[in-house]
Amino acid sequence: MRGRTWLGAALVLGAQLRALWLAAAVEVHTAKEVVAVNGTNQRLKCTFSSSSPVSQQLSVSWNFQPEDLSAHEPVFYYLKEPYKPPSGRFKERVTWDGNIERNDVSIIIWNLQPSDNGTFTCQVTNWPDVYGTIGEVRLRVVQKVNFSEIHFLAVAIGSASVLMIIVVTAVIICRQRRRKARDKRLEVADTE
Repeated sequence: MRGRTWLGAALVLGAQLRALWLAAAVEVHTAKEVVAVNGTNQRLKCTFSSSSPVSQQLSVSWNFQPEDLSAHEPVFYYLKEPYKPPSGRFKERVTWDGNIERNDVSIIIWNLQPSDNGTFTCQVTNWPDVYGTIGEVRLRVVQKVNFSEIHFLAVAIGSASVLMIIVVTAVIICRQRRRKARDKRLEVADTE
């Protein structure tokens, strides 16, 4: 009887451990929204945590969903080493910037453009943790102020300031001349 009790307990414990093993999942962490200036480079940070040690079979997939909700586009893939996209809008514009040992699977997007507005997803699979959350980063690319616009603004402010100084100086000079002219008239009137 005792052997059956131990066997039953071992089976129950094994089933619970298997359920826990299946429940273990990779958790992915990203910033929810990133704002970047047109023409600059931006690091899209993605980190993960896993109940299992980092395996040789760890894979990372970055994908992109444009704002117009057209088809998803692959951005980057990692499996033992980084793989850049062979074609598409991110070809020659994306670089691996992660460190697997530190659970960092970040990338850098170069020369951002308004067409890069949308949602980037980061998915990590770390065998046996094959299920888990998918990190999302919404990227907004804003227009930068061109040098010509800054130059125009500086010239406008500078011109307005110079014009104000000239007007104030002219008013002061006119008042002083009127005062001198009035003082001379009063002197002439007093001497007569």
